[in-house]
Amino acid sequence: MRRDLIALPDNSKVWIYQAKEPFSSAAAQGLKQDLYDFTMQWASHGHQVDSYGHLFHSRFIVLVADGNNLPSGCSIDSSVHLVQELGNKYDTDLLDRTTVCYLDEMEVKTVDLQNLSTLYAEGKVTDDTLVFDNLVANKADFLSKWIIPIKESWHQRFL
Repeated sequence: MRRDLIALPDNSKVWIYQAKEPFSSAAAQGLKQDLYDFTMQWASHGHQVDSYGHLFHSRFIVLVADGNNLPSGCSIDSSVHLVQELGNKYDTDLLDRTTVCYLDEMEVKTVDLQNLSTLYAEGKVTDDTLVFDNLVANKADFLSKWIIPIKESWHQRFL
């Protein structure tokens, strides 16, 4: 059952998938509807999963499931299957973990992880550049630690 993000407990599980490029506004509208439809029917062992799904910054798919009633393996698989279907539908790879997104004057940019050190050496990325940590595990961390300075993130080891 779909819930607003604010209604879910802080220990709710978070999954984040990113696209290399932002979705067009038409694709973003369709994607938001797809996420809404999925969260309205997401179930685990016949019970509705209290969940939230949304597209942030026109490129990040965020799924959140109530931490007190987490989905099981099969229902988690259904969410991954959804992401694969969305990638096919909108012609993008949402499962690529070899890129990192960062903010450059409030614009989200993407770089291959292996090229992050080059941007750092050129001064285009600094210790204070804000990066998106898509590995945050729960709602509390999503709200407070999803976008953090690179010096505080696991990305710093690639500088």
